[in-house]
Amino acid sequence: MNAHKLKILIAIMIMILAALACGGSFSTAKISSAQLTADEAGTQATTVFAQDQTFYLIVELANAPEDTKLKAVWTAVEVEGEQPNLLLDQAEVTAGNQNVFAFNMSNNQLWPTGKYKVDLYLNDVLDRTLEFEVR
Repeated sequence: MNAHKLKILIAIMIMILAALACGGSFSTAKISSAQLTADEAGTQATTVFAQDQTFYLIVELANAPEDTKLKAVWTAVEVEGEQPNLLLDQAEVTAGNQNVFAFNMSNNQLWPTGKYKVDLYLNDVLDRTLEFEVR
């Protein structure tokens, strides 16, 4: 092995050891799909809800080890009668042997009209934001 290849190999090994020492993970877990729906079965994809509807979020993971964490954070971004970016709720699950998850948000009152969002975190890292509205 020439000196250049040896240096590259040593550098790669150092990076791997450093990542392991810092608790790094080489998980290939990813969110393969995420959609807002008007039903728990996920058959009515939408980004517009009525004031009396429950918000459903169907998320599918791929290559997720059992300890993979998935978190949904619901926010009222700009809605009638509320302060901007009001945190509504959050829920976290651990994958276990499951790869499809259904989150939901319901309200005993009518939802205020306006703009909302749900942030999806995979292992505590923001993966995507889904925006929607209530009319």
